[in-house]
Amino acid sequence: MESGADRGTERDTPPSLGTGNGAADAHAATGRVPLAVVVVDRGGLVSHWSTGARRLFGVPKEEAIGRAAVDLLPVSGVLPEEEDIPEYGAFAAYDGLGPGLESSLDGRFSYPAAGRARLTVPGRGEPGRAGDRVDVLWWAYPLVGPGQERLLVLAADTARLHQDEPDDDLAFERIAPGFALHTDFPGAEDLAGRLPEILPSMSVDESARIVAQVLELGYPVLEFSQNDRVPVTPDWGVPRRVQRRARRERAARAVAEGLPIPRELADDAEDLEYAAVRERLEFLNEVSGRIGTSLDLATTILEVSRAVVPRFTDVAGTYLREQVVAGEGFPEGVPDTTTMWHRVAVEHTDEPGRWDDVVPVGEAMPFPAHTPFFQCMTTGEPVLVPRITEEMGHAIASQFEKRDIRPLINHRSMLVVPLKARNVVLGFMILLRHPERPVFNDMDRVTGAELAARAGLVLDNARMYTYQESVAETLQDSMLPHIPPRMPGCDIATRYLPGTLLGRVGGDWFDSVKLPGARTALVVGDVMGHGLNSAAMMGQLRTAVQTMAALDLPPAQLLRNLDDLAQRLGDNYLATCLYAVYDPIASELHLANAGHIPPVLVRAEDGRSELLDLPTGAPIGVGGVPFEAVRVRVEPGDRIVMCTDGLVEVRGEDIGVGLAALSESAAHPAASMDDACDAIIRALAATFSAAGRGGRKDDVALLMARLNGIDADDVAEWRLSLDPVEVSRARAVVREQLHGWGLAKLAAPTELLVSELVTNAVRHSHSRPVLLRLVRGDTLLCEVDDDDHELPTLLSAAPGDDFGRGLRVVSTLAREWGTSRTTTGKTVWFELTLPRR
Repeated sequence: MESGADRGTERDTPPSLGTGNGAADAHAATGRVPLAVVVVDRGGLVSHWSTGARRLFGVPKEEAIGRAAVDLLPVSGVLPEEEDIPEYGAFAAYDGLGPGLESSLDGRFSYPAAGRARLTVPGRGEPGRAGDRVDVLWWAYPLVGPGQERLLVLAADTARLHQDEPDDDLAFERIAPGFALHTDFPGAEDLAGRLPEILPSMSVDESARIVAQVLELGYPVLEFSQNDRVPVTPDWGVPRRVQRRARRERAARAVAEGLPIPRELADDAEDLEYAAVRERLEFLNEVSGRIGTSLDLATTILEVSRAVVPRFTDVAGTYLREQVVAGEGFPEGVPDTTTMWHRVAVEHTDEPGRWDDVVPVGEAMPFPAHTPFFQCMTTGEPVLVPRITEEMGHAIASQFEKRDIRPLINHRSMLVVPLKARNVVLGFMILLRHPERPVFNDMDRVTGAELAARAGLVLDNARMYTYQESVAETLQDSMLPHIPPRMPGCDIATRYLPGTLLGRVGGDWFDSVKLPGARTALVVGDVMGHGLNSAAMMGQLRTAVQTMAALDLPPAQLLRNLDDLAQRLGDNYLATCLYAVYDPIASELHLANAGHIPPVLVRAEDGRSELLDLPTGAPIGVGGVPFEAVRVRVEPGDRIVMCTDGLVEVRGEDIGVGLAALSESAAHPAASMDDACDAIIRALAATFSAAGRGGRKDDVALLMARLNGIDADDVAEWRLSLDPVEVSRARAVVREQLHGWGLAKLAAPTELLVSELVTNAVRHSHSRPVLLRLVRGDTLLCEVDDDDHELPTLLSAAPGDDFGRGLRVVSTLAREWGTSRTTTGKTVWFELTLPRR
């Protein structure tokens, strides 16, 4: 709430507070002086510039805001360093404003600091007018707290204090700014009550914090001698004539009551109406600039609530519909008595904590039909209640169980304004004024409606952004796989980072697929472009890769088929893809590349990293280009790093710089796979930041796999002829092997499941022997290969059927099981959980 000092209004000077002695009382009237109020932020820039500051220093507000305080105020020496603020330590008080300024005080001061200065103000803001010589008294207070405010400066023109003094220089020397504690003067509480009036517009908590600091450091006073000290009571203007004041009061009453305005009062009434309209337009313009600075819904809610307190109202409670708060899209239909409304913000000027327990933020509740709130939300129009009567207060309070809110609302003026967007009520605001403040009138109703319309639009923009962001994030999460950290013979860690906050959906992806023979397919791809279209294409290609990987297609053939699919889907389907198959038993990587950046292989033996030299190939969707595959020998403990170009490529920088940084960072040891991924991302970001290339703009998909391998002693294989007697042999060798591995507890279920799978394989194979394999790792894996390409299916066997129960048994007893085609036939496998040791 801006004070009279900020608004520049005139008022009669009431009796000033005396000091308790005759000398001071002689100067009592001098204590009420016009003050300029300036706030300086952490960076030393002006963040608040009152009307009084404009008049005193001749600089308009729009030119002062954002300028360095030392260029405008005679306080350059008292601007504190950030780290010195909390101690209120000693600072040099410099009362000069620059070259040519005559200083009247020398020396050093401890906070709070004050001074006098003579400066030339060019024209006092009037073009063409010569500069005025101004004598300035100033007081400076350091401010601490979470806000941006760092210095509060009060200043006054000494010309108002010695108009009757024939010798200006003598008068100037007799007056000095000083400070006094509240114990030095009677009526200290009344004086303290006026201090919030000169502060800039801020919430009750912020103003209370600043006032507390000012009171702790001392009141500003005028010192006329060692014994004469008068407290400064802020005010603006000079006493206006009684007749002028009386006429304006009569005109104001006539306007308020709708009575005919006497001719002699017409000018005053017109001035009042013009001033009122201008004040409201200025208020709405100011509010429009303070809300909507962020697309974050929570931030926008707070901005809307704080914009009206305390200047327009003393209490502001904001309620939003449940769908808006939950981010579930645009609410439909007219609200009714079952509609849940969430209280999302409460701002007030009452003592801190008074509203918190009674009407806590976050509470959800419906509103009965007989309340003004229901009328507002259903009609979409503001509801004005000049005074909340005892009866209405009781009706409103009845909604709150075990809480009596009547002391907070009774006898207050209330205005309920709807927050609308596209003719749908998203919420409403309850505005309350203290009983001693003028009640809301029809002009306030119009102002509130306009305010709510602007606030509703801002909230709807934030709601739409929040909703779209949620949809995009959900879509992206659903597109990306949830890869287990451990696969047969390898550990895997992944990272996905969206390119920008406004584009969380992209076409980058990673994946891993379990293959027969304890092998694992590792995939990283990047669809050209961004947005939903790229994400949709990515989903199709990822699904296709999973399907073809399950068929155990060789890497080059898989990319060939994927390229054909992309061309069938459309001309704009372009993507890069790197596909690798890791065989932990053979300690080998089988890789093929379709226009993707090469992977990095980190050798466990010496920590050396290298970019694998792969045939690049053309991107998926180009067509007509062959794909080649290479085999790379690896050792247990080696790591492979696969990523998309968003990690290593920045516009304006050669990609070789990013690839070199990737190789270097991948080689650094880390405590875990996740730590290694994070270290790579940080290192690449630091590399480009140091080069002045700014932040990353593209999506990033990163997959790292530690290739642990599977020891030969943990693998057992047998070839079985196509003879039914081989089933009993299979049971015997499996039982013997499990006893040798110390897994005797798994012998019985494994024998049963192996018997079922080998029986089916022997029955359906054509000519090639059946291959039985056991692999001991994190689980016990059993695979049975044959040359029949027809995959078995799970059947429901009737009581009299001779067949159809084998896979039902496997499905019941196995931890996991599955089937897949191979180039020579098929593989049926199952896994059992290892017993705890």
